[in-house]
Amino acid sequence: MVIRVPEPDAPAHDRAVRLLAIRDEDPQRPWRPLGPWWPQTHPALVGVQDVRAGGAWLAADVDAGRVVVLLNRAETLADPSPASRGGLVLARAAGRRWTRPPRTHGFNLVDVAARGARLLQWNGIAERETAIPPGTHMIAHDELDDPATPRIAGWLDAFRSAPPAAGDAWWEPWLDVLDTSAGLAATDDEAIVRDNRPHGYPTQSLLVCVASVDADGADVLYGELPAPAAWARVRLRPPERRLSP
Repeated sequence: MVIRVPEPDAPAHDRAVRLLAIRDEDPQRPWRPLGPWWPQTHPALVGVQDVRAGGAWLAADVDAGRVVVLLNRAETLADPSPASRGGLVLARAAGRRWTRPPRTHGFNLVDVAARGARLLQWNGIAERETAIPPGTHMIAHDELDDPATPRIAGWLDAFRSAPPAAGDAWWEPWLDVLDTSAGLAATDDEAIVRDNRPHGYPTQSLLVCVASVDADGADVLYGELPAPAAWARVRLRPPERRLSP
């Protein structure tokens, strides 16, 4: 995941927090595209729904200007039946905070609002929440801007150096970096679009989302890769529309 947090004194036209997130998951685990899949419990939210557990990897309250994204960490609980992490995304996107330690495996949760972004980390034992400072950053399954994560060490400078985009498609320079990174094999440690099966995980990169959050709300777009772990310049589209009752 890539995130850019503006400086506090940034000009009015450049005060949005922006992010790009790629979802790695088992292709056999079904999902629904970005849409309003929780009309009874979270009617204000749109998200990418995990059909099996019912939660989300990414969820947003567009009107309130809030986007929450979760990335798995390696830490696991001894509990043989931990709770799904996707429910935490919905709760946080709805503005709720949990008061007890999560009964889930480890995670990095990025909570983005117009006033900035925060990183909540859970390693199965303790929680830690910190503000993400201004600038362009990457996070995967360990620490923010972690130089021990090969894809961060390999590509953070490229994302930081990507020129500002002209017009509304601000994400295009970041997609240019993904175009370049796709020259690596998806199994390479530095690959961003990934096939994690040789590393012992069934997950592959399946989809990409971009989001911009400012005082006017959140703008979130979604696109699916043409095949697992196969990068192409995806067509990004807005959330599915809520069905009429």
